[in-house]
Amino acid sequence: GVGAMTWSPLACGIISGKYGNGVPESSRAALKCYQWLKEKIISEEGRKQQVKLKDLSPIAERLGCTLPQLAVAWCLRNEGVSSVLLGSSNPEQLIENLGAIQAIFFYPQVLPKMTSHIVNEIDNILGNKPYSKKDYRS
Repeated sequence: GVGAMTWSPLACGIISGKYGNGVPESSRAALKCYQWLKEKIISEEGRKQQVKLKDLSPIAERLGCTLPQLAVAWCLRNEGVSSVLLGSSNPEQLIENLGAIQAIFFYPQVLPKMTSHIVNEIDNILGNKPYSKKDYRS
């Protein structure tokens, strides 16, 4: 009867793709107070994350969505997640992120397309499959 509220489904903007070629001057990671984020992005682990994003891109393309929409839908499809907190910087980002669940903004609905096959494919790329309630009981 307990649910999780996920925070930062786009990993502080990393999943948006804006850090694929370094840290843009206009990005959050370029701010002095976000030095920790910049260090994370340029680290070896950050480079590995960028490779995973490239591996996830074909899945998003097949589903007709963006990586941010795929990330939000991946969070929402987890049976233990009650809600996902979106930290959009502008209305366009909010509308794009809502495309994971709403077709009202002329974006495809992604959540219904998250079949077990697609989820397994994503989980294999990420290597961090969330445990389900069933996993805890066995």
